[in-house]
Amino acid sequence: MTFEQSYLPAGSLWLSALLASVPILLLLGAMALLRLKAHWSAILGLSCACLVAYFLYRMPGSLILSSTLFGAAYGLFPVGWIILNALFVFGITEESGNFRLLREFISRISQDKSTQALLIAFCFGAFIEGAAGFGTPVAITAAMLCGLGFSPQKAVVLALIGNTAPVAFGGLGTPVIALSTVTGLPLMELTSVVGRQLTLVGFLIPFWLVAVEGGRKGLRKAAPQALVCGLSYALTQFLVSEFHGPWLVGIAASLASTFSLILYLELSKKERPFRQISWRTYLPALLPWILVVLLVFSWGLPAVKSLLNLATLKIPFPFLHQKVLVGPPLVSSSTFESAVFSLDWLANAGTSLFLSGILAGLVSKMSPRRIMGIFFRTLKKLRLTLLTVSLMMGFGYLARFSGMQTTIGLALASTGALFPFFSPILGWLGVAITGSDTSSNVLFGPLQKVTALSLGLSPLITSAANSSGGVMGKMIAPPTLVIASAAVEGREKEANILRLVFFHSLTLVLIMGALVLLQVYLFPGSSP
Repeated sequence: MTFEQSYLPAGSLWLSALLASVPILLLLGAMALLRLKAHWSAILGLSCACLVAYFLYRMPGSLILSSTLFGAAYGLFPVGWIILNALFVFGITEESGNFRLLREFISRISQDKSTQALLIAFCFGAFIEGAAGFGTPVAITAAMLCGLGFSPQKAVVLALIGNTAPVAFGGLGTPVIALSTVTGLPLMELTSVVGRQLTLVGFLIPFWLVAVEGGRKGLRKAAPQALVCGLSYALTQFLVSEFHGPWLVGIAASLASTFSLILYLELSKKERPFRQISWRTYLPALLPWILVVLLVFSWGLPAVKSLLNLATLKIPFPFLHQKVLVGPPLVSSSTFESAVFSLDWLANAGTSLFLSGILAGLVSKMSPRRIMGIFFRTLKKLRLTLLTVSLMMGFGYLARFSGMQTTIGLALASTGALFPFFSPILGWLGVAITGSDTSSNVLFGPLQKVTALSLGLSPLITSAANSSGGVMGKMIAPPTLVIASAAVEGREKEANILRLVFFHSLTLVLIMGALVLLQVYLFPGSSP
């Protein structure tokens, strides 16, 4: 049995898009307006999506079930596995007493809250995103900020905003690499355009962070630190994406901004961190995070990952693999959608975090029993979070395989000359639904390319805009909201987080839309 996606199930494109949007609006509305708990909102949205898929898109029930289970499995692994172990590492540092030392270490670098937000939410978060992706930085940085004395509300908002700039190059450039694969556009040229589009965003985010943290007064006070952070990050991101490729953009830019900020604090004589820190004293507190960095970075390198992937188990998903027929206008000829679930237990950021937690616990002279006790307590505490992430990912995959997402994308693609403005918004919408810039690129990348060619525009610019705009959707994606809430132990609910960050997300994607519009019509030479 095969299922051929219909992109106009209601006859009219805009009516079809409106009906396809109902489950998404219901999911977000239940969280933001009705203030339902995230797992109930997810159940409500998923149930509505199943009805739309069955009655409007005529998707067989077996494929609806299989699509949902495929997404739910991905929600547990690797996404849920990463969330679980990120908080496991944090639990080890708390119970060993090393988090107290870590808090003191960061305070000695700077006692200023805005500077601490830049160091953790932006610099450290960008490094983890560049190495691992999949929501890992939000889980870690929100918990760290909360432990440093930031309110749970402020911690999650700062963590989500800080995780905006590096998403397109997260996981060693995975989103851009996937975009190049599905569009057939040259990887180096595509990386260059994404880097150019995100240069302004990388520069703006530090100012945005300190403004959120301290208001106008805080922005005036911390403007020099934000300038150093933003300028060093944006410049490094531009140079690495222009001349090297997508793999190390996030890592290189984050390291540049970290060292530039610390050097500025030393040279300006504001904090003098190098003279106040005894590195030997604080090494136990830094050890878990050093291990995370080393393992995640080394295991993400292509050569090491290919070796670890020898243990990967690939499972063609029942009833779904090669059963969904995707036809025009997305691709020039009909192809079968691949639905293979990969159990890459070794080559996975979550496993790196798990091993880092165990090693950190052993170094802190914890017994194996106590270490595993922390792990299972963390698992128990996150059981509803993991269920919610699975439901959200099941929703996203059903929307993808049924054709709902594509219908909405085609409606935006029909805007003609204004399409460059809506191009990033399409990527933003894709990430808001799926929680992944990679998934959004795989789904909408070909559509961006075909639409650009039909309008006589540069496919490099519009395809890159899908990824550049998508990064703004990360902070409102339901799976990310669940991760953020879990990081502060549920003290800030998903519905409230969504209301707090939606304005930031929408404003940033509208800025990106305007930039892409200018790039297409005023600066067409900015594309290789």
